[in-house]
Amino acid sequence: MVHLKRQNMPKNWPIVKKGNVFVANSLSRKGIPLLIILRDLLKIAQTRKEVKKAIQKKHLLINNKFFKDEKIGMTLFDTLSILPSKTYYRLEFSEIGKFELKQIKEEETNKKIVKIINKRILPGKKIQLNLNDGRNFLIDPKFKCMVNDSLLINFKDKKIEKCLPLKENANAIVFAGKHSGKVGQIEKIVSKCVSDPSLKTINSKKERKMAIIDSKKEKINVLIKQIMVIE
Repeated sequence: MVHLKRQNMPKNWPIVKKGNVFVANSLSRKGIPLLIILRDLLKIAQTRKEVKKAIQKKHLLINNKFFKDEKIGMTLFDTLSILPSKTYYRLEFSEIGKFELKQIKEEETNKKIVKIINKRILPGKKIQLNLNDGRNFLIDPKFKCMVNDSLLINFKDKKIEKCLPLKENANAIVFAGKHSGKVGQIEKIVSKCVSDPSLKTINSKKERKMAIIDSKKEKINVLIKQIMVIE
């Protein structure tokens, strides 16, 4: 196991930096370990041993699936089911960009919103959508959903329920950068020309799409890659 120094943990983990030198690391680069969620956020376990025992007894589900490792990382909008107590949670962001758990109903654990980060054409003219949490879906070529759009997926039926297109007036959450946790309506999508050191010509420019989001308290400019469309 690769240890993670507490001082180097991601800024969106809602635990203090003072304390033990090391904290539990996550198997997912973008996630927060289940051990930290159960021990430090929900405070329903005190030790790694207790979490391992709950996993072995199949008392826990993430996105309605059993798993084998307490270091499994939960990512944004993942769901957690604690079967003995019949309590259910969704991992979300607070207004200050820290992970937090929102209690939900059991039926809500079947669904999750994900972002399309890549679209590939496979042999046989099959189209694969790659998602921000590592999942992928094969879709019908007639299915009109583009990179940076979001999907509402159903774990129970293993299908896409809805496409949530990136467009003006759509609702979005910022999941990276200094505005993490902010939620609002996309007011406008614009292109911004910025210097790109990877382009070796003098004064080279590269377009980067940005969104102007009205979060009610303020209007913020955010890169498209840092936002996810939500319902």
